[in-house]
Amino acid sequence: MKILFVAAGSPATVFALAPLATAARNAGHQVFMAANADMMPVVVEAGLPGLPTTELPIRHFITTDRNGDPEAIPADPAGQALFTGRWFARMAAASLAGMLELTRHWRPDLVVGGTMSYVAPLLAAHLGVPHVRQAWDAIDADGIHPGADAELRPELAELGLERLPEPDLFIDICPPSLRPAHAAPAQMMRYIPANKQRRLEPWMYTRGKRRRVCVTSGSRVAKESYDKNYEFLRDLAGDLAAWDVELIVAAPEEVAAALRTELPDAGLRAGWIPLDVVATTCDLLVHHAGGVSTLTGLNAGVPQLLIPKGAVLETPARRIADYGAAITLLPGQDSAEGISAACQDLLAQPGYRKRAQELSTEISEMPRPASVVAALEELVSG
Repeated sequence: MKILFVAAGSPATVFALAPLATAARNAGHQVFMAANADMMPVVVEAGLPGLPTTELPIRHFITTDRNGDPEAIPADPAGQALFTGRWFARMAAASLAGMLELTRHWRPDLVVGGTMSYVAPLLAAHLGVPHVRQAWDAIDADGIHPGADAELRPELAELGLERLPEPDLFIDICPPSLRPAHAAPAQMMRYIPANKQRRLEPWMYTRGKRRRVCVTSGSRVAKESYDKNYEFLRDLAGDLAAWDVELIVAAPEEVAAALRTELPDAGLRAGWIPLDVVATTCDLLVHHAGGVSTLTGLNAGVPQLLIPKGAVLETPARRIADYGAAITLLPGQDSAEGISAACQDLLAQPGYRKRAQELSTEISEMPRPASVVAALEELVSG
């Protein structure tokens, strides 16, 4: 069987799909993974054959409409969700012609796309093959998809459709206790961390005498004047550096170098680290509530301080806080004083770790990717 996995323009989208893609490849199927051209090194490092969908990076679609005019992010949460759907859809529209050309030479029997990899259902509809949607994380995208339907009207009209077709199979990796009541029926699958690796050093898998706090702002953070995630990461690291803790900052190397320059006295360990390894040694994770970072923390059973950077991240972050495994600070609550108080609470109260470890156990009991490959096989053979 030939299976095309379609990620998108950030490492996190590759990491999320890599475990199932690897399991399918290990089962003897021919697997390709498509993503934006600048993600090809990430795909290849995951051990998968890579195909570029578009030469344009993800930021192009976030900041620019189809006419090349600048786009502004709406202020209200509902508008932000629709905006997210629109820019992911623009990326799909830019990718479709190249993907159709690919299938003239290599025709998949099945297309598996991530949560907002909208070129996947478009391509599957053109080819008349099954489409599987695999959740990237625990984010509910119901408010995002309508924005994609609106943006993709020309592409949908060509197929005689008014909206993107529903997947033939939905694979969800959200722990059952955190799934919303209205969630669609799904084939559940265990979340497996698939972040980039590096040569391990002893400090990465051993604990020191001080409490360990890991801070991150995700894989797409950049040292640019317009990148608010960098400002968030820098300010957060600067505040926590004054504490009597071992501070680790997980960030791309160029961002880590900038942090070491701006915070020369902080004594922090900064750089691209294997988060799945380091998380198990931490007392606390503090981050932007990104889906992969959050699930890696839950998988490790570590309490988290979630500071959502974007309206679409707020609802899942609140669910984890409501469960008792984290504290979530929404906009207006994330002052230096608010962050400090939340960190102190998370480190002092054992209940947060207990609830986080309950979710870790729940994740470990979900079906492994290798067993889910059988569902893909049945979908095609059926």
